[in-house]
This record gives sequence, structure tokens and C-alpha cells, in this order.
Amino acid sequence: MLSELSAITPIDGRYRNKVQELAPYFSEYGLFKYRVWVEIEYFIALSKIGLSQFPPIASADEDFLRGLYLNFSEADAQAIKDIEKITNHDVKAVEYFIKEKLKGSSLEEFQEFVHFGLTSQDVNNTAIPFSLRLGLDEQLIPSFEKTLAKMEEFAQQWKHIPLLSRTHGQAATPTTVGKEFAVFAERITVQLNTLKTTDISAKFGGATGAFNAHRLAFPQINWPEFGDNLVTNLGLIRSYPTTQIDHYDQLAAVFDAIRRINVILMDFAKDVWQYISMDFFKQKIVKGEVGSSAMPHKVNPIDFENAEGNLGIANALLDHLSNKLPVSRLQRDLTDSTVLRNVGVPLSHVLIAIKSLGKGMGKLILNEDAIRADLDRNWAVVAEAIQTILRREKVEGAYELLKDLTRTNDGINEKSIAEFVTKLDVSDEVKMEISRITPFNYLGYAAE
Repeated sequence: MLSELSAITPIDGRYRNKVQELAPYFSEYGLFKYRVWVEIEYFIALSKIGLSQFPPIASADEDFLRGLYLNFSEADAQAIKDIEKITNHDVKAVEYFIKEKLKGSSLEEFQEFVHFGLTSQDVNNTAIPFSLRLGLDEQLIPSFEKTLAKMEEFAQQWKHIPLLSRTHGQAATPTTVGKEFAVFAERITVQLNTLKTTDISAKFGGATGAFNAHRLAFPQINWPEFGDNLVTNLGLIRSYPTTQIDHYDQLAAVFDAIRRINVILMDFAKDVWQYISMDFFKQKIVKGEVGSSAMPHKVNPIDFENAEGNLGIANALLDHLSNKLPVSRLQRDLTDSTVLRNVGVPLSHVLIAIKSLGKGMGKLILNEDAIRADLDRNWAVVAEAIQTILRREKVEGAYELLKDLTRTNDGINEKSIAEFVTKLDVSDEVKMEISRITPFNYLGYAAE
């Protein structure tokens, strides 16, 4: 029997408690539920378009029908699985499940309008995008927003704390701790907005996308318009024209948007890890936790490492999804089907990563003493500021003067800078201006 200890993947094993909120959307149970959802809404919509053979159904019957998906249980999913053992076709099993529910009701005589004129992909390519839309809106996007809010909180909290920059790993123009968090917050904001505004498409148009059977049976109905309305009511857009399957271009766009967010979060995790290794951040000690099985003193930045690893796995899978799904032989092959069953896998790794980042950020304690000591060891970074003022004053070779001063193995400090300033051939007013520059206040707009 499957348990956390016998599960093959850590998603359903070790990390199950971290991703269980995604199960209603991306599990086998969820897939059956949203297939039933699409079939029921289609069935109800058919009753409203003026077909003499299928008149409008009563509101009580609509409530009964919608209850089939609103109250969908694991027992219902198992019932469909049992039917599938006979049909060897999962979508046909859903159709038979619904028809069985209609038996003995006032709707039994209309049961042949369940799955009327449809192919499996009308159901799958609507149910899966629909569940993805809900999963993003209700779970993943709020989790991204929570991470973003924490970044923005730190950006404000530490916006006045000067920090030595490092470009190419070398000391560079000072920034602030808050500004560096703000950089990541701005990047996430832009990409998250792209994710939120990217439409998710569905395919709904019969066997090869042109409503052939529908038009033959009821030529008086505008079936493309019908399909548009049905899909729009689910919060999606209908792809048209299509083959038997959706183009998946919009799904690919969604996966790429998530992948870009993940890249930013990986970059963030690596930077914070580096700051921890430099002692700029300490971590809150959790009683009972062990950092190393051999070295008792260690408090490792495992949350940021865990996030980085899971984001990497997620992106490898998202990359495959976005590259593979839009490619299918002629009007369709079956490769998309097995791939689509894995949509929840990368999203689960993303959620694990987000929770790890949140846990890691919650442990951060700013070590201002270490940050200030680092700045104090690197007075050479004010050379840029000094040579810029000297250029303003038209001092010839200003850059070269500072280059000669600072490119030395003897080290540059506050005293050597002060001695250099006294020898400059500029006014006392300019010397005073230069003497006020320190690694702690040369910040530009970083502190604003």
C-alpha cells in the first residue's frame, strides 16, 4: 500500500505535507473531477440553445448536475476508475459515470447528450487548463505573492543599511541591503504580472476541431460561438482553429513565465546563501535542529539550498513541457497525454521551494557589525566618487590619479584617502566635499 515511506517520488513521500494543497487540482482524482465539471457544464449549456430534442432543464436539475462535480469524492473517482478497467478509456469512463448518475432522474431521457459530438480532447484540453487556472490562482500565485511581500518587507526594513557591492566578486560601489532585496522584488513583480495576465487556452471543437458532427446534427446552431461562450465561462479562451488537440502555445507561455520566476528565485537563494556564508546574515537557531552530524556548531542555510534544488528540478520539467506540448504529428499523436499528467510535478517542486524560501527568510538576522566591517576594509570603493568630482573640476588625469592610489597591495583605508585628498590641487571647498565621502554614505539613490 502506498505510504510516504513507499512512494517513489518525494512529492508523494517526504514532501507530501508540503504540497497536499495541490492534490485537488493535479492528482488523478482532480483530473476526473474537472473532466466531470466540463462534461456537466457542456450538458447544461446544450440544454439552453433551443434544441427541440433537448429543452432547457429545470434549475433544480442544474443544481443536481453541478453537485456531481462540486461534491465529487474519492469514491466517485474510484467508480470512474472501475469503469475504465472495462472501457480501457478514461474519458469514456467519465461519460458512463455521468450517465449512470442520470438513471432514474428526470434527465435520463437526455443522457445521450452527455459527451454529445465530443472527442476526448475537448474534455481533456478544457479540464486540464481549467484545473491549472484554478491551481495557479488559488495556490501558486498567492504563494509567489507571499514570497514577494517578504522581499518587499526586507527591502523597506533594510533600505538604509549600507552594503558593499561585489561585481566580478570584487569590491565595488556601495549599495544597501534593502536595495538588493528590492531588485529581486521588482524582478518578481514584473514576471508575476506576466504570469497573471497570460491567458490559458482550451480546445473545444469536436474530433478535429471544426465541430463537424455538431454542424451535421444541428446546422442552425452557431457552434463556434457556443464553444467560445462555454470556454469563456470557465475563465479560459478557446483556441480556434485547431486540430484534435490544443496548440498548447498558451500553456507553454504559462510554463515559461513560471520558469522565469523560478530563475529569479534561484538567483535570490544563491545570493542570500552567499551573504550568510559571509556572515552578513545570521540564522535564528531552532531548538533541537542539527546542522551537521559531525560539527555541532553548524547552522547551515539548508532552506535556501533546498529551494535552489527544487527550483532546478521544476525548471527542467517546465522546459520539457513548454518545448514538447506544442509539437504533435499532423492532427494529433498521444505524446501530449502522458506529458500533461505531469503538470502538477514541477508545480509541486515550485511550491516546496517557495515554502523553503519562506522558512529561510524567516530565520534571517541581519549582522550589521559584519557588514560595516566589510565596508571599512574597502575604502578604495570611494575612488569612483573622488575621480568623478575631480573630473567635474576638470582635473586632468583624474581617473589615473585614483588608479595609481588604489591599485596597491598595501591596502587603502580612511587615513590614506585623507592624505591623498590634502595633496589635491583643488579648492578647500572641494577637498571638504571629497572628505565627507565614505563607504557608508556613497549610496546614490540606493537608500531611497
